[in-house]
Amino acid sequence: MIRVVIVDDDPMVRTGLRLILGGEPDLDLVGDAADGRQAMTVVRDMRPDVVLMDIRMPVQDGLTTTELLLDRPSPPRILVLTTFDADDMVLRALRLGAHGFLLKDTPPAKMIEAVRAVARGEPVLSPSVAHQVIAAATGRYKPQAVKELDQLTEREREVAIEVAKGSSNSEISTNLSVSVATVKANITRIFAKLGTDSRVDVANRVRDAGLL
Repeated sequence: MIRVVIVDDDPMVRTGLRLILGGEPDLDLVGDAADGRQAMTVVRDMRPDVVLMDIRMPVQDGLTTTELLLDRPSPPRILVLTTFDADDMVLRALRLGAHGFLLKDTPPAKMIEAVRAVARGEPVLSPSVAHQVIAAATGRYKPQAVKELDQLTEREREVAIEVAKGSSNSEISTNLSVSVATVKANITRIFAKLGTDSRVDVANRVRDAGLL
């Protein structure tokens, strides 16, 4: 059995993860926590094999908690979960020793397999995170671009990535299942937040952040 603890400040996320993982015969959900300090106690008491760790939390964030847990004797394996992949926290978490990094919208089957893989000692990275790590290793990753894109909402980020792929507004509409008017509104907000009126400039920043 793989003993699992879930750490996330959003109760709906914790519930969703319990529903996804709870039905698997080889996964034992032994506890959860709403912030990093609670996680320290739960992990000490329950001694899980894998911790699903959110990054942004009140009281004590996921990066601090990851570092503290991995300093303990016989630490659990840490699988970091977050909403955003374009974030300098991705690389910081991996440098601290996190064993994997997934987006929260990862399909349930892949989420389950990721927990099993991390428990086996295998590193796990979502495809977009892998691109970011490669970009950092090859010198193409620019932290400033990551900070700039961090201003965007999740939907705006998706639209920006589509723009970087060269998709037209109608193609973005189809790919993201939203109206063309919604695409245009998102692009307007992206331009405003990034201080540009150029789709090429947006594409360059997306690439500099390691998302392509």
